[in-house]
Amino acid sequence: MGKIQRFGSVSRVNGEEGYRAYKAYHAAPFEGVNEMIKACNLRNYSIYHYGGLLFSYYEYTGDDYEADMAKMAADPRTQEWWAAVGPSMRPFGEDGDWEFMEELYHLD
Repeated sequence: MGKIQRFGSVSRVNGEEGYRAYKAYHAAPFEGVNEMIKACNLRNYSIYHYGGLLFSYYEYTGDDYEADMAKMAADPRTQEWWAAVGPSMRPFGEDGDWEFMEELYHLD
């Protein structure tokens, strides 16, 4: 197991309807999605909502983050999940639905 890396990111829901859809999807994720997240060495994954904003946090415990993210992106079930959930979000930038944040403080 590699050194734990922590990731925080932010996005937005696409209005009240997007919020309801996003919340419903995450209340019952597609079969296989959570298993793929774990297979790609992500742990302690949480998503929070406040005033239209989404905040996610997870820890990566593997040795090759880029390879694990490529594995997840290549998974057909994960692609279906992203296609379903994506319209309920409104990204900050054009690169994707989530923008990574700079960690300023951490205390174990």
